[in-house]
Amino acid sequence: MGIDTFRQSDIEPFLKLADQEGWICDHWELEFLLRAFPAGCLVWRDANRPVAFITAIKYGRSGWIGNLIVSPLLRGQGTGSALMQAALSALETAGAETVWLTASAAGRPIYEKLGFQAVDAVYRWRGKGVSGSPTPQAVCNLSGMMSIDRAGWGDYRKWIFAALGGRGRFHATSDGFLCKHGYADGVQLGPWSCLTPEAARRLLEQALQSTGEIADSFLDVPEGNREGAKLLSMSGFRVAGSTLLMYRGRRPAYRPELIYGLASMGSFG
Repeated sequence: MGIDTFRQSDIEPFLKLADQEGWICDHWELEFLLRAFPAGCLVWRDANRPVAFITAIKYGRSGWIGNLIVSPLLRGQGTGSALMQAALSALETAGAETVWLTASAAGRPIYEKLGFQAVDAVYRWRGKGVSGSPTPQAVCNLSGMMSIDRAGWGDYRKWIFAALGGRGRFHATSDGFLCKHGYADGVQLGPWSCLTPEAARRLLEQALQSTGEIADSFLDVPEGNREGAKLLSMSGFRVAGSTLLMYRGRRPAYRPELIYGLASMGSFG
C-alpha cells in the first residue's frame, strides 16, 4: 500500500471513479497529463489496486493540481493528503513558484492548511449551440494566442495549446481566441481569452453557430470576469455550479477580466 506512478492502465479505473463523482473528464486529458508531467501524476495502491489518484502539470513558473480523488472507503485516512504533498513536492522541485487548483467549498479549509488561498470563484455555465452555417476555422497565430493567455494567467502555458491543437477548433482574432472541443456529453468552450469584450462576443457567436446543430455546451468562467457573465446570460447560458480558484506560493499576475473560459473543467487550468 502506498504511492506509485500513474500508469496508462490506471486511466480507466480513474475515469470510473470520476464518473461516480459527476466529473467532466475524458481519456485524452489523462493521456495528455501523463505525457506533460508524469512526475506529478500519482496513484495510491492497495494490494496493487489503484484506489486514489492525483494529477498535476507544470507550465513555465506555475503549475496546476487537478483530479485529486480518493475511493470513498479510504477517505479521512490521510491518503489524499499524502498524494497532495507528493504532487506539490514534484511541482516545486520542477521550479513551480505558483500552484493553482480549484476546490469545493468543503475542500477549502483542507487546502488552506496547505498554504493555498482563494483568489476568485469559478462558475460553471451551461447552454446550447445554435443552428447555423459552420464558419471556417481561423488561421491562428500560436504566439499571439499564448501571449493573450499569459496576460490573463501570468505565465506561458504552451502545453495547453499543444494538447488542444490536434483536437480542438480554434476561433481567433488579433485580440482574442476561443477553443471548442467535444466531450461525450457535449462541447466545451475554452480556453477562451480576450483583450476586449467585443472580441469575446464575436468569438462566442462564431463558436456557437459553427456547431451546425443544437449541442450542449459548457465552460468554467472566473467570477471576476463580469463581462463574460453578461455575455453568457444574453446567449442563454445559465450557472450550473461553482468552485473556488486557489493558489499557493508566489502571487500570480492574475487578470480574470481577460479570462472568459478555462482550458479544462478542473484538470489543468
